[in-house]
Amino acid sequence: MMRRAWGALPLILLGATLVFAQPAPPDPLDARLRSLELELRCLVCQNQTLADSDAPLAVDLRKEIREMAGKGRSDDEIRDFLLARYGDFVLYKPRFTPVTWLLWLGPFALLALGLVIGRSVLRARARERSPQAPTPASEQAARDLLS
Repeated sequence: MMRRAWGALPLILLGATLVFAQPAPPDPLDARLRSLELELRCLVCQNQTLADSDAPLAVDLRKEIREMAGKGRSDDEIRDFLLARYGDFVLYKPRFTPVTWLLWLGPFALLALGLVIGRSVLRARARERSPQAPTPASEQAARDLLS
């Protein structure tokens, strides 16, 4: 009987820990840093956010961001610090400035250029296919061929 009691003790303890275990409340700083890291680009991976990257530089930048946030800096101050240090490339969604106009407007300009070229090509083809009125010389040549 005593052996069964000792054998059941680990199960009882496990059940008690599951009953009394509560998840830790979410840290507001972690949520803030996560949203900030999602706005920043990993400088090594280039197509991943800072939050998603496991590159050593990304880990260091996340630590630095956490330290700056711990010292009371706002998101804008942290963003401005990183912009001054790494340039607009560090932002995953670059700002609309004269330096990035081509980046933002380039695709639309290429689309407009493609539409203009496509329209001119289609008009040229339509002109080639459209029947032309026969000239008197071509009418005479056709009569000569038929006779």
